[in-house]
Amino acid sequence: MLPRIPLSKALALGVSAWALAPLASHAQTADRKTAIGINVSAMQYKGNFGSDYWNWSENKYAPGITISQYLSKGLDLQLSGNYVEFKKTAPAGNPYYGSNFATNVVNVNLGLKFKLLKEESFIRPYLLAAPGWTYTSREGTIFRNNQTNNTDQDKSYFDLFGAAGLSFRLGDAVSLFVQTGQHIPLNANIDGVQTRDDNKWDDKFLQHTVGLNVALGKVKDEDNDGVPDRKDKCPGTPAGVAVDANGCPLDGDGDGVPDYQDKCPTEKGLANLEGCPDRDGDGIRDSEDKCPDTPGKAELQGCPDADNDGVIDQNDKCPNTPGGVKVDASGCPVDTDGDGVPDYQDRCPNRPGPASNKGCPEMKIEEKKRLQEATKYIQFEFNKATLKPISFPTLDGLVQILNDYPDYFLGISAHADNVGNDDYNLRLSDERAASARAYMLRKGIPADRIVSHGYGESKPIAPNTTELVVPSTAA
Repeated sequence: MLPRIPLSKALALGVSAWALAPLASHAQTADRKTAIGINVSAMQYKGNFGSDYWNWSENKYAPGITISQYLSKGLDLQLSGNYVEFKKTAPAGNPYYGSNFATNVVNVNLGLKFKLLKEESFIRPYLLAAPGWTYTSREGTIFRNNQTNNTDQDKSYFDLFGAAGLSFRLGDAVSLFVQTGQHIPLNANIDGVQTRDDNKWDDKFLQHTVGLNVALGKVKDEDNDGVPDRKDKCPGTPAGVAVDANGCPLDGDGDGVPDYQDKCPTEKGLANLEGCPDRDGDGIRDSEDKCPDTPGKAELQGCPDADNDGVIDQNDKCPNTPGGVKVDASGCPVDTDGDGVPDYQDRCPNRPGPASNKGCPEMKIEEKKRLQEATKYIQFEFNKATLKPISFPTLDGLVQILNDYPDYFLGISAHADNVGNDDYNLRLSDERAASARAYMLRKGIPADRIVSHGYGESKPIAPNTTELVVPSTAA
């Protein structure tokens, strides 16, 4: 005889199934094809002692276990086993009134589960066709025609079993299922009555079940984002990145830049700006653009500079400064000496002077007069380029003027009369101009501030009867 299992232990098996739920990580799918289920069933007998179908007060509770193997999206192979003890006394009015039985029943069934809807659905209806084996171990007594017969017997039968159920997806790990099915163990005798019908199913029973299925195995998920590789449309997602149901990184603002790379995750932006917007299209994200509605330059934090002087237009008081000109903070050309003539136009940028003289200080009247009279006092030895001593004071005066006006340059030109050979006169005048220049260079005037040139008799500046050395200045 099989041992009796009380209801309290059967319910404990159901509770233990709930405890197993957190241990799994995925429901039974193509990735994890094997599942174990633990369940509790309410069994309802029907036979010669009457029918308990749908009479919940006559339920006999039974623990059970299932092992399922995934075959396809719509089909599982399922092996199930149950144990129950049916006990009943024939009620008044029954031909076997007073008779009784206590029969242990073990069922093992193997069949196909036909699943409806998608794997991801919260509720999945299914049908189950699972023929199997039923073993009965009976103790009982039949009272009939004033006779008492003992009906003890152990026997096995072929079982026909079909059921319909609903599976509730509790998460990626576990599913809860409820089902109702009919067991017809062919030719079975659960109650011990020996008079049998010809249809072979006098005794049968309903099975109403609630249980949990827990998947086994490990799903292949190379990037560990919780989405199986076979469903992952974005394999290789970095560790710790939140993903959607397709395994792709979340993109809250829908701009095509995933949140974990998006510097502006709540605003639609551009991929080349790490997901940040750029209203004026100047390539500088709005959050860093001081002129977000006007195209500008990166080095000016997104603000425009039409004249390219480094001062943004809105702060530029001289917006049309020529290119390359040095400007101050207001965008105007620098005027170092403050004379109103910008340095780029000022011949003397470090000394104030009027614009009429290109920013250079004007020479004093007496000094201009000395320049004009210098031609009278620069004399040479006859037919030579040698300066006469009488010329020294005049040249010294010119040196002083150059020292007083460091921004000025001196040009010395020598002219000759029309006596003698033209080539000779040209050479002589050039040597005399160079001689005067050399004198002033010896007095410390930089060479680049004095130029000399001889013109001979080609450019007379007086009647062609004199020889002259003429100094001239320019800022």
